[in-house]
Amino acid sequence: MILTREAITTAVEHGDIVIEPFAPERVSPNAYDWHLGDRIRVCEGDELDAAAATRVSEHVIPAEGMVLRPGRLYLGVTHERTHSERYAQMINGDRSLGALGIWVHVSAPLGHVGHAIRWTLEIRAAQPVKVYPLMPFGKIVFLSTAGATASYQHLGHKYTRTSGIDISRLYEELR
Repeated sequence: MILTREAITTAVEHGDIVIEPFAPERVSPNAYDWHLGDRIRVCEGDELDAAAATRVSEHVIPAEGMVLRPGRLYLGVTHERTHSERYAQMINGDRSLGALGIWVHVSAPLGHVGHAIRWTLEIRAAQPVKVYPLMPFGKIVFLSTAGATASYQHLGHKYTRTSGIDISRLYEELR
């Protein structure tokens, strides 16, 4: 079940959901509106290899904006850090971004119970589009779980302690 505005606000007040920084006005009827961070990585090369670490160049998104180009994979980061030991999380872009031809975080929207991160964002542009640091970029919903839960933090998964933009670590499994 997806939490409502009232349930999200109450969960934040009780510490069951952590959003840093938190702004009550960004709680929408069933989600929290999150922002793009101030850095972005551009994946380098014409071909990515799942069995090798991805080469990237990292850029600070200037206040005057940065143009994203089609045919490139960008890795961004949320401005907000989220965490909950009680609720699962699901992150998405929003309609405003989609109408600009920006696809964000299509392949891995689930944050398990215990996920405590600034989210790495997979970003693609359908045509050249300018983005800005800290611009509204999507929504995160919080989901009740059923059954016994185990914290993602304690299971030792490869993405448990990320604090910024993370490349694919699939190559670690393919060694």
